[in-house]
Amino acid sequence: MYKWTLLLLMLPTGIMAQNKKKQLKLLMEADQKSAIVLVNNLHHHVQYLAADILEGRRTGTKGETIAMNYISDQYALNGIEAKGTKGYIQNFEINEGKQITAATFLKINHVLAIVQTDFFPLAISRNGKVHGMPAIALNEANQPWFFDVKDALETNKSNPHFDIESLLKEQTTIVAKKGATALFVFNSSATTDNILFNKNDKSATTEIPLIYITAAGQKKFLKDLSATIEVELEVVLEEHKRIGKNVIAFIDNKATNTVIIGAHYDHLGYGEDKNALDTGHVIHNGADDNASGTAAVIELAKKLKQSGPKNNNYLFIHFSGEELGLFGSKYWIENPSIQITPNYMINMDMVGRYDTTHKLTIGGYGTSPVWADVFSNSVSNKLVVKFDSTGSGPSDHASFYRANIPVLFFFTGSHPDYHKATDDWDKINYDGIKNIVQYTYQIIQSTDKKGKLLFTKTVETQMGKSKFTVSLGIIPDYGYNGTGVRVDGISAGKLAEKIGLQTGDIILQLGEYKFVDVMSYMQTLSKFKKGDTTQLKIKRGDGEQQFDIVF
Repeated sequence: MYKWTLLLLMLPTGIMAQNKKKQLKLLMEADQKSAIVLVNNLHHHVQYLAADILEGRRTGTKGETIAMNYISDQYALNGIEAKGTKGYIQNFEINEGKQITAATFLKINHVLAIVQTDFFPLAISRNGKVHGMPAIALNEANQPWFFDVKDALETNKSNPHFDIESLLKEQTTIVAKKGATALFVFNSSATTDNILFNKNDKSATTEIPLIYITAAGQKKFLKDLSATIEVELEVVLEEHKRIGKNVIAFIDNKATNTVIIGAHYDHLGYGEDKNALDTGHVIHNGADDNASGTAAVIELAKKLKQSGPKNNNYLFIHFSGEELGLFGSKYWIENPSIQITPNYMINMDMVGRYDTTHKLTIGGYGTSPVWADVFSNSVSNKLVVKFDSTGSGPSDHASFYRANIPVLFFFTGSHPDYHKATDDWDKINYDGIKNIVQYTYQIIQSTDKKGKLLFTKTVETQMGKSKFTVSLGIIPDYGYNGTGVRVDGISAGKLAEKIGLQTGDIILQLGEYKFVDVMSYMQTLSKFKKGDTTQLKIKRGDGEQQFDIVF
């Protein structure tokens, strides 16, 4: 009897243990099924966004519009509210200034010169066709004329008020009145002439085409300055504007603060913007950069909609124009499509190559003192994670960091396919993205009851490889449409901060080298090395200032 009683007493405990095991098994099976579905969804998103039919998702193209519609449809299917300025979409204009079109050409003695390598029309040049048989050393009516700036440069070597652009405008007006059909400018001296193509020059066009023959062009075509040559020229300059499209969705939990989660979805197209690292007119599908981050944000949004914590709202932004210089994120910061109180921002850019070599790096660790506590409670057994304190960097989180918003930047590292046509969907680690999505969700859960996170500035470090050995420590405003480089931010502890540069300053010249935009500024930096002493000229307000600097 005692044995039977003991057996009866033990029976419920045994049943309960079996039920717990069964429940645990069911939960594990559900998790496994959920993980499989997540991996399949990620695979589908990336393969679609990185398909050839989208032609590389270049900003302002039909391919980017296809991607935009796909992303919008995903939010609509999951019942996530649209928060663009028109449905899910926020349009913004990118003014690229004057561009040298493909119709522009120069032939000398029937040999085709290479645009930008051998010659370029100045941005103030008149459009038009010219054909002639000029003697280089003679100035004949109804023929192109040639002008060597050597003497003017040497005469004005010590003249701080000398301006080469004014000289060329004046000279073009003079020769046009004397019957010249075009003016070809060259510099036979070793003195820097600072003749550049200023795409943002809004001044009046010249009466005749104005062309600069580079040093390389001189070697090819102007070896004999006493020769008579045949010239065929056509100049076609056009103002270029593009429309970028941010995609924006919102989960409204009626909370005070909003977490922003973003990823750029644009890429390089056929490499037309000269930002590819390979050659040829080929499609750059950008599977890792950044179909991977786009897919991760879509799936994270779905998860937060279904079962997310409720003490924050969630705003999802898919940025356009990132590859051109963070245009979409900067535009949203300056023109928010919804009035919110931002808590923090998570940016996912290139999260598709996690493996034994490419670990997960999380940048922005130093942008809030709260992150240390959050990450101590958010441990991933499936990911090896490295932390970087820097809040700035070459992706869209930098725009939010500069607006004093704590950020996190998820990144699995660069690789040989970066900005090349070989960045394709079949090289992506989808299981790795799945683990990153799950880990990000865990981080968001850990912040749910912490209220609004405090913001702290970080010491800026140089991210990635750079061909420059020196830096001013400024963050350029890529959207600036004037001459020079507008300072959009100052890196703490760097040269710019030490000499007193300010946000809004416009950098005009380093040493003997002037520059008209970010590209020519970068080219100028490459001419200096650590320890070099030079002068920096800037425009602040209506006046100019000069600083003596040592790199």
